Amino acid sequence: MKQILIDADACPVKGEIYKVAARHSVPVKVVSNSWMRTPTNADITMIVTSNGFDAADDWIAAESDSESIVITSDIPLASRCLEKGARVVDPKGRLFTTASIGEALATRELMSFLRDMGTVSGGPAPFSPQDRSRFLQVLDNLVQGKVKG
Repeated sequence: MKQILIDADACPVKGEIYKVAARHSVPVKVVSNSWMRTPTNADITMIVTSNGFDAADDWIAAESDSESIVITSDIPLASRCLEKGARVVDPKGRLFTTASIGEALATRELMSFLRDMGTVSGGPAPFSPQDRSRFLQVLDNLVQGKVKG
């Protein structure tokens, strides 16, 4: 059965996910290290993991399968979920695939190294309305099976 798993701690598109999931009757699991408010809906389940390092990521990776759509901006988690056959998209609408994840992991490592060296400062670009729109389109296509990932 298709399900959506949300790496929820810093996810800016939870509201959009709930709407798409409700429209297509897809269950959602909101996974976090701490409780957060979710809509009162039988198809939305809040999963609170321990505060251990990567506990929420470990839970999502263990739960994901070929019927899962995982929402995360965590590239190592995306890689773990792709290995299990899940489709993975970040909150800005970037679809991770087995073909693209290696480059994403390498870029992440390079940027981390450059930040540590002081060559690069700052983080990712601010979340924009275009990001939200792109995310909604990609998620809707994934839920409808138009994208295999």
